[in-house]
Amino acid sequence: MKLSDLYWHRITPLHLLLWPLSLLFNLFLNIRKLSYWLDFFSSVRLPVPVIVVDSITIDDGGKTPLVLWLVETLQARGLCPGIVTQGDPDHPGRPEAVAKQDYQTRARGKALLLAKRFEHTCPVWAGNNPADVAQALLQAHPDCNVIICTFGLQFPRLERDFEIAVADFNESSFGNGLLLPAGPLRASIKRLHSVDAVVINSPRKLHFDTSDWAPTYHMKLVGETVYNLSNSDVRQPVSSLKDKTLQAVTTYENVQWLANQLQQYGLKGKLQTVADDHRFVEQDFSSIQAEAIIMLEEEAIQCQGFVTDQVWALPVEAWVNGEIQARVLNMLREKFADSDVLNEMSCPNCKCQLRHQEQEDTLICDQEQLSFPIKDGIPVLQLQDSN
Repeated sequence: MKLSDLYWHRITPLHLLLWPLSLLFNLFLNIRKLSYWLDFFSSVRLPVPVIVVDSITIDDGGKTPLVLWLVETLQARGLCPGIVTQGDPDHPGRPEAVAKQDYQTRARGKALLLAKRFEHTCPVWAGNNPADVAQALLQAHPDCNVIICTFGLQFPRLERDFEIAVADFNESSFGNGLLLPAGPLRASIKRLHSVDAVVINSPRKLHFDTSDWAPTYHMKLVGETVYNLSNSDVRQPVSSLKDKTLQAVTTYENVQWLANQLQQYGLKGKLQTVADDHRFVEQDFSSIQAEAIIMLEEEAIQCQGFVTDQVWALPVEAWVNGEIQARVLNMLREKFADSDVLNEMSCPNCKCQLRHQEQEDTLICDQEQLSFPIKDGIPVLQLQDSN
């Protein structure tokens, strides 16, 4: 059990000291939000739509698989999204691009996973201020026409067009219902009333009343296949590891989900847990005698520089209610109906600014003599679809 579980998921005498600090934290969040709303501080409005996907708790809540699904959905419609993710809070610095080879640096496992999945199709940038990171990404990749920010709910400086809050309905998700540091919440549960959509990562509603929340949609996380780090192109069913002596290694945050998956496929073995912010090194595996080590993909890719044949990565996929896809696409259609927004877009080939041809409803690149169609209100900036 983590030390935080001793007080984040219950009420203890320690809360006589922690609760006033939580009240101050909530006051700070409200004053900061009000200051941006009253224009005491200047906010950042990007020339492209911004979608924020975040959780109000310190846990991920399934946010990363949802982002993977969302990017693939937008790419299938011909859009060119870019991802803004959180950098290392202990080593703040300038916004920087994340590449799959950055496992030896301070890049987080979730950022590495996003960079690996979308190596040549979607830029991933990390930093500690989402507005600054998003601006840096667009400057480096002007052809991106949608920004997906994975840590923006508590950062009002970056204006957004659509907010998705991810909620995990396990027994300890919202803990004692208090804000940091007395509880696990980074924002009040009332914040779920004002977002555009809430995606629930659980088959059950438990004791939560969602009647006052924003529209809710269900998501299921599944892990059906594994691949060896030495050959990531070949995937096998999870059950293929049944005949091997097995050891699972994961963080506290993911231990319950991974244990349930292994039980579902009849896999037995030792289960080793590490801290949520643990950075894997070769020494972590020197004493493991198992034939196979199974890890979640976002954690396994941190080991690709020193352990390969022994480690099997388990990708996590999100099965998402299709209704939220329609809502996101409708928002984008409304946004792209503005010619000023369309005229701010850039050619994916030469990066020069495109021109909206209203009569034919296309985007024209005068430099490359290319024409990009607008299908069902969505600009399709794929070279194979250009004329």
